[in-house]
Amino acid sequence: MGDYLFTNVRILDGSGDHPYSGEVLVQGNRIKQVSRSSGRSTGGNGHTVIDGAGATLMPGMTEAHTHLSWNDQPSLEAIQQMPLEEHTLFTAEMAKRYIEMGFTSCMGAASAKARLDVVIRDAINQGRIPGPRYSAASQEITTLGGLGDTSPPHLDFPELSFGCIVSGVEEMRRAVRQFIKYGCDTIKLNLSGEEIAGVGAEETPMTDEEAAVAVSEAKRRGLRVAAHARSNESIKMCIRHGIEIIYHASFADEETLDLLEANKDKHFVAPGLAWLIRTSKNAAEYGVHPDSSLGMMYAREAEIATETMRKMHRRGIRVLPGGDYGFAWIPHGTNAKDLEYFVDRVGMSPMEAIVSATKLGGQIMGRPDELGLLKEGYLADLILVDGDPVANIRILQERARILAVMKDGSFYRAPDVTAQGRSSLRWAG
Repeated sequence: MGDYLFTNVRILDGSGDHPYSGEVLVQGNRIKQVSRSSGRSTGGNGHTVIDGAGATLMPGMTEAHTHLSWNDQPSLEAIQQMPLEEHTLFTAEMAKRYIEMGFTSCMGAASAKARLDVVIRDAINQGRIPGPRYSAASQEITTLGGLGDTSPPHLDFPELSFGCIVSGVEEMRRAVRQFIKYGCDTIKLNLSGEEIAGVGAEETPMTDEEAAVAVSEAKRRGLRVAAHARSNESIKMCIRHGIEIIYHASFADEETLDLLEANKDKHFVAPGLAWLIRTSKNAAEYGVHPDSSLGMMYAREAEIATETMRKMHRRGIRVLPGGDYGFAWIPHGTNAKDLEYFVDRVGMSPMEAIVSATKLGGQIMGRPDELGLLKEGYLADLILVDGDPVANIRILQERARILAVMKDGSFYRAPDVTAQGRSSLRWAG
């Protein structure tokens, strides 16, 4: 960590305002000064001067629905069966991949093993491994026979299952308390089903009473609650019980949309459109052919979810990028594809899509007054991008276009500060 002056940059501050030419001074882990200028400063006062040569400087992005421990395999069983030691190393490697792609914050949405998210979060915070700001989630808590119950029907070994299986209020209470003991930040509930797991997306296996006690136990200890909620009833459960983070929300009807709009300051929605689209179109190699019944079910949900997100966006409901990256056909590191889908399918402008990944990202991370904007006094989580993402949102998917990444005032992909000018600019990492 040091003092850095970014000069000759195009500032995209994450607020939705038009970008402008200027300079940004970082002192320690904070943004000290943001100024409009067209000149090129030579610095001084001990600052390291970074000439951006016209590149775009913007806040680091947030992935709102992150599974760092999903190991790019084709099934939940294959993810769960990776041995713990190898799984820990893989998850650490994914943390590095995310921050190098410009995601300086990630909201954990479920861990493949009970303490993986917690261990990785702590290692990042201790400086032992590189990675984003990370909110550590529990395993998916599911009902017997629900999404995440992958134990064989002829064997009663719940430890072989992908999720933490509960049946009834007291088992739910114990599970939540266990994850609180482990040090999780967020409790994840699987309220609805998932077609690929053999449980209908419009089914709601978890009872109202089970969800209520989970929320009560979590909030008593200051934890947040997130839910896999595709079905209309499961989305209503989130609203009823104050489950802040809603994942998917595909099948919300007009009544539910009205309720969500009335409570829009209390909830975030991360739909995971890339999962639906790419499972319906790009998973044939892994057994999900587009013309199969499963492929067609995902194509149907993708169409419905896209229209639902268009309605949510028009109503001012907070819709954020992220969801279920970490399968073979939707690998980690391709997460910025969500922003393209937001523009091309949901009807957001490129600037609105960027705001969803920056300003709204600071909000879902629980730090709206210091994260998600390029603003004086805010934390110095910044990325330098070769080009203009407002003109072409797709460039945020290209690793080579992410020229530098800073988190908390420290570089995770650092510029060669001795280089002068774009033509000779070289970047470490």
